[in-house]
Amino acid sequence: MRPLHWLLESALLATFGTQVGQALEPRKWGGIMLQREKMLKFALVAFGAVFCLVYPLAIFWPSGWAWHEGSPADSQYFMMIVGVYATLGVFLIRAASNPSAHRSLIWFTVWSSAVHAGIMASQSFNNDMHRGHLLGDVPALLLVTIVLGVLLHGDKGPAAQ
Repeated sequence: MRPLHWLLESALLATFGTQVGQALEPRKWGGIMLQREKMLKFALVAFGAVFCLVYPLAIFWPSGWAWHEGSPADSQYFMMIVGVYATLGVFLIRAASNPSAHRSLIWFTVWSSAVHAGIMASQSFNNDMHRGHLLGDVPALLLVTIVLGVLLHGDKGPAAQ
C-alpha cells in the first residue's frame, strides 16, 4: 500500500510544481485545492462519458475494446460489461456535482479500474488475438486509475474542510 501512496503523492506534487515531500495543506495551498477539485469534476464527467460509450468504441475499434469476434451485440458477456460501465459512467457524471460526497464511488472506480486493467493486460499477453487491448482499454483504465486517484488523494471529504 505504501508504494501506491507514494506514487499518488509524488504525481500530485509533481503536477502542481512543488517539491516531493512538501505538505499540500488546504490552508497553505487553497488555490491548488480548488484547482484540483475543478480538474476532478472535469475528469469525472469525461471518464463517465467514455464509460457510457464503451459500445460505440467497440464498434469503431474492436481490437482495442471488444474481447470477441463479430459485432459487440453478439457477445452476452460484452453486453453485460457495457451495461455495468454505462451505469458506472452515469453515476460518475452525477458524482461530479459534489465529489467529496461520492468518495467511495470514485475510489471504487479507481481500484476496480486498476484490477480490471491488470487482469486484461495479463490475458492480453497470454493470447495473441487480444494484444490490441494493450493499446486500447488497458491504458485507458490505467489512465482512469491514475487521474482519479491522484486528484482524489488528499481530499478527506466534507468533515476535513
